[in-house]
Amino acid sequence: MEGVIALMRPVPVSTKPGVALYRISVRRSSPYISTNFSKRNGCLIRAQQLDSREASATVTPPVSDSQDNALKLKVWEVGRLQEEVAATQGIKIRRRPPTGPPMHYVGPFEFRIQSEGNTPRNILEEIIWHKDVELAQWKEKKPLVSLKKALGAAPPTRDFIGALRAAQQRTGLPGLIAEVKKASPSRGVLREDFDPVEIAKAYEKGGAACLSVLTDKKFFQGSYENLAAIRNAGIKCPLLCKEFIVEAWQLFYARTKGADAVLLIAGVLTDLDIKYMIKICKILGLAALVEVHNEREMDRVLGIDGIKLVGINNRNLETFTVDISNTRNLLDARRTQIIREKGIIVVGESGLFTPADIAYVQEAGVEAVLVGESLVKQPDPAKGIANLFGKDISV
Repeated sequence: MEGVIALMRPVPVSTKPGVALYRISVRRSSPYISTNFSKRNGCLIRAQQLDSREASATVTPPVSDSQDNALKLKVWEVGRLQEEVAATQGIKIRRRPPTGPPMHYVGPFEFRIQSEGNTPRNILEEIIWHKDVELAQWKEKKPLVSLKKALGAAPPTRDFIGALRAAQQRTGLPGLIAEVKKASPSRGVLREDFDPVEIAKAYEKGGAACLSVLTDKKFFQGSYENLAAIRNAGIKCPLLCKEFIVEAWQLFYARTKGADAVLLIAGVLTDLDIKYMIKICKILGLAALVEVHNEREMDRVLGIDGIKLVGINNRNLETFTVDISNTRNLLDARRTQIIREKGIIVVGESGLFTPADIAYVQEAGVEAVLVGESLVKQPDPAKGIANLFGKDISV
């Protein structure tokens, strides 16, 4: 049975700005139900009791070994260190909910202090926190060793960057990465009659150089099955796996599903993360589109060797507001010179709906664009591409 035991004496809560409320979590190894008392008390003890069947048995601590406790503490310390490194690089997105360090066991209970502010600060952080939980489940079902074995059956990678360059040379316009996307957190469902393969075929017919396929299920109603289905349908456009990548495991999984490129978000990943994942991408034959949203992220990414694709997202991923002038602001003369010296292709993302929008970002220095919403909502996505560019760009 479940129970909650409150402290008999209320603990005053500080009213000073920035001072977090805290609670003490007391639990056993099985799931528990939490009940919150008044915040004025500022503290509660959440206790999970054994059910009646367990009560008759001898109670043993779920983990009592001091080495295991030390390991838990070390894992927590590493997580804190990662957050500190991220903060020094201007990364505001926390990779997982903040919690206090593992405490000690008293009988069958584990004591842990948790901050009452453990809620996502924006939609991107919510997505990343969910991805952390989701990954733990996936990795249990599909260990990395099994993914490495599956690579032998994966279709060969196509030249994602080469396809963008060829399209630009052929049309004189930015190469198009057309996005297969059913929904988004900010817009909801974009297309009710969503058939990923048919949409992909329409994009290819309309002149898209590459395709981007959303694979996040909870927030974008995408899937890796959509990615695999498009690849297996014989579509020749190279495919970008549009996922919120936080671990190298996801790179291997994307490759087994037929991806030719992946997205890496600088607002989530540290420089060391990006460098490591770029190396893994090269081993797997994947192109990496590294996405930035502001000047600090842009400067960080331009300082990392081996990056050939940089996406400028005009959408603020904390507020989800869009401003296409962000592209021009980030492509000043100094950065443009670095981009040319390194042979980087810049991809404009978000807020592109008209030929004027395309011309605006192209003039700023963009050589490719990633467009989803303004195309997928069209009855005929192929005609939508012609409308977007102001002319037919099909082969």
